[in-house]
Amino acid sequence: MMRIVFLLLAMLSVLSSCSSGANGKRVTPQVVPVLAAAAVQKDVPVRLTAIGNVEAYSTVDVNSRIGGQLVRVHFKEGQDVNKGDILFTIDPRPYEVALKQAEANLVRDTAQMDNARQQERRYQELLKKGYVSQADYDQMRTNADALEATVTADKAAVENARLQLTYCFINSPVTGRTGNLFVHQGNIIKENDKTIVTINQIQPVYVSFNIPEQSLAEIKKYSAGERLKVIASFPQNAGIPLQGELTFIDNSVDRTTGTIRLKATFANSDRRLWPGQFVNVTLNLTTRPNAILVPHQAVQSGQQGQYVFVIRPDATVEMRPVKVGMAVGSETVIEKGVAPGEKIVTDGQIRLVSGTKVEVKGAR
Repeated sequence: MMRIVFLLLAMLSVLSSCSSGANGKRVTPQVVPVLAAAAVQKDVPVRLTAIGNVEAYSTVDVNSRIGGQLVRVHFKEGQDVNKGDILFTIDPRPYEVALKQAEANLVRDTAQMDNARQQERRYQELLKKGYVSQADYDQMRTNADALEATVTADKAAVENARLQLTYCFINSPVTGRTGNLFVHQGNIIKENDKTIVTINQIQPVYVSFNIPEQSLAEIKKYSAGERLKVIASFPQNAGIPLQGELTFIDNSVDRTTGTIRLKATFANSDRRLWPGQFVNVTLNLTTRPNAILVPHQAVQSGQQGQYVFVIRPDATVEMRPVKVGMAVGSETVIEKGVAPGEKIVTDGQIRLVSGTKVEVKGAR
């Protein structure tokens, strides 16, 4: 019994010494300095991001529809041209001669046709009086009909020759920017032989990008009522992002990648977008009202899932599990677990457990 009483007294002495300092005073629990931020509630956009590629609104490969010598190039490589501007002149003299010959044939055959019609009318009167046979009249009428068909063919030949002459002057079919020139003045050009210049229309311009097929239902849902806004920015953050509209959704999903191709149209008035260029694309689907957001660094991960440290009014912290939503810039949407205005620890979590007293060194 005496031994038991002695052991109890010894344990009480040890506990008393653990809770007191050398001078017998109680030790104050350590206060951990932390950084904190308040959970905010605001409307946030629901977005999809991807890497996009700029494409010309239209690309035209200019060919020659006739053969001949190129006598003049009316532009310089890389020059902007308008629809209808003359680009090339092919030597028109052989085609002018062909037109004159076709017109001469038309005049000759027209005169012969007129004479044949007069002969037909005379024979018709003679046939009525019995001076010629029906066979003679039929022969005159056949000659006149044949010459009329020849005149019709001559008219077509004149139109064709006139059309061939117009092909000597090649005009721009679109407004755009010319590329590399593959022929030069003095070269002999063959009919439909090869592309002599390519013109890209870059005002407006397309930006194509791919998104996972899992997002297709949302895109179709939100694009049914209105045009969705698309933002294009540059990897080097060069200038203000550009805004366009979603104008194309492909009619099938790529089986090899599990993505679907989309296109947005940009006015490109300042020509910052250039065909072949890569840009960061953000597709705005809708706006989510009254979402609760905290900084990314406030959310921690543990064995039981994700959590944050909430600072209570008595300056102690509570480790609270949360359900995390999408990321918006430098912030994360909290679906469940945090109320608007609560202070959340953003730095110093490694030294914290539930109930730890903290001192906020910085807040926003």
